[in-house]
Amino acid sequence: MKKCILFCLLLPMAVVGQDRPYGKLWATRSQVIAQHGMAATSHPLSTQVALDVLKAGGNAIDAAIAANAMEGVVEPHVNGIGGDLYAIVWDAKSKKLYGLNGSGRSPKSLTLAEFKKRGLTHIPSTGPLPVSVPGCVDAWFELHKKFGTMPMSKVLEKAVSYARNGFPVHGELASGLARVPANYGKFPNVAEHYYPTGKVPVEGDVFKNPNLANTLERLGKEGRDVFYKGDMARTMDAFMKKNGGFLSYEDLASHTSTWIDPVSVNYRGYDVWELPPNGQGIAALQMLNILEGYDFSKIKLGSAEHIHLFTEAKKLVFEDRAKFYADMDFAKIPVKSLISEEYAAERRKLINPARASRHFDAGNPALKDGDTIYMTVADKDGNMVSLIQSNYRGFGSGMMPDGLGFMFQDRGELYSLKEGENNTYAPGKRPFHTIIPAFMTKDGQPIMSFGVMGGGFQPMGHVQIVMNVVDFGMNVQEAGDFPRINHEGSSEPTGETMEPSGGMITLESGYSYEVIRELLQKGHQVGYSAGIYGGYQCIRWDPVRKVYFGATESRKDGQAAGY
Repeated sequence: MKKCILFCLLLPMAVVGQDRPYGKLWATRSQVIAQHGMAATSHPLSTQVALDVLKAGGNAIDAAIAANAMEGVVEPHVNGIGGDLYAIVWDAKSKKLYGLNGSGRSPKSLTLAEFKKRGLTHIPSTGPLPVSVPGCVDAWFELHKKFGTMPMSKVLEKAVSYARNGFPVHGELASGLARVPANYGKFPNVAEHYYPTGKVPVEGDVFKNPNLANTLERLGKEGRDVFYKGDMARTMDAFMKKNGGFLSYEDLASHTSTWIDPVSVNYRGYDVWELPPNGQGIAALQMLNILEGYDFSKIKLGSAEHIHLFTEAKKLVFEDRAKFYADMDFAKIPVKSLISEEYAAERRKLINPARASRHFDAGNPALKDGDTIYMTVADKDGNMVSLIQSNYRGFGSGMMPDGLGFMFQDRGELYSLKEGENNTYAPGKRPFHTIIPAFMTKDGQPIMSFGVMGGGFQPMGHVQIVMNVVDFGMNVQEAGDFPRINHEGSSEPTGETMEPSGGMITLESGYSYEVIRELLQKGHQVGYSAGIYGGYQCIRWDPVRKVYFGATESRKDGQAAGY
């Protein structure tokens, strides 16, 4: 009896989940394993929609589009057709990775001078000013044109049905909806859409979006042009003009997505792939390059040394992120040099293994050369899709065009208004983006499709997943469940500089006070924070046994499932 009491008293000191009879103590469940197909999304209904498409003969790309459309229905507080999309696709036929940048550009009629005239130093997060072209719909059709097999009307069918007939509001959406009146209630169409009876839906209430159902149904039947060049585009144009906005019919009609080559670094034998800017994916690659210089077989998982080295690498990389990352059509960005081993070696020299840094400058790599959803789907033929899509903050900008059932994103908030920087606002320019999909291969074979949604945390999340799998030998569910490390206070692409204190490490529950004390002794500020550690989904392929392993996020309401 005494031993039992002692054990129970000691349990809170360890990293634990439930009392599972096997596996790592912090794992919330086992991996999902299936042979013929797999989907991992942030909502169970979206996962089921993806599996329905796979079972009906669609491929991974069809299923990913279907699930993303469904996500816009059931999780409008984090994504939707008013936002942007990025994807990495493994095509089993060509045995090649393809990248798609589906982000939109700023209005051509909105200038930097306009912001200065209004006395703004930062772009606001709501209203018409942060609205950029929504790229999601065009990205769907680009993905479908290149890889899809099922008619688009069938792909969108389930999302249309749920939007029209309704779905029960889950806890996370209910929490978001509760904040809508205060955050967005002053804007047109918002109250009529989200709480038409005057009562905000709560968990378990059935919510319908007939306007979005009509929009999706028309997209399936008429194609992308009805959105960018047809009457929907004219509706959006008229709404923005009526409400002091700048997004125009011309901006929508001229929009295109861009197919791009993913870039990679090799981390201890594994090739980790990200997309080049305007996103922040290469920050994960830069961090991995720096961290590869340390032998983590001799560094204890979750130790102060582990957290310290991770944090210092992040600080270094985020200074480069603030200085260099931007729309590559507007700025010359030395991507090859930034992700080179030579550059990483130079930057690594700046890390003091015993002391936290208070300041880092961005490097000069040129000298070396001369809230969001993430989901992943895999099919029976070996095709895999890593896809991320977002409104940026919450529901978006508050700007909700008449009768279309969605809100415009506020991604334009992420430009800098300081002149002369890579990410300085300009008309027709893509903003710096936080959303990033990731992929891992080994010896030219697909190994893992994964992502961790969550704003600026995402590169840190990607690195932690890779390290947990490669360095610490975890399976994909254990890798996602392990308590995460976050650091805030670095310089930002929007113009902010690193905090004089060097910022703050925030840790999830599970790290001992002994570790925290060691970090404090190294000069770090350490705190706790809730809800900032992202949302993870992953599918891993076993090429020997020919099975998929799926994992979902214990911090969210998602589901990994296969057949």
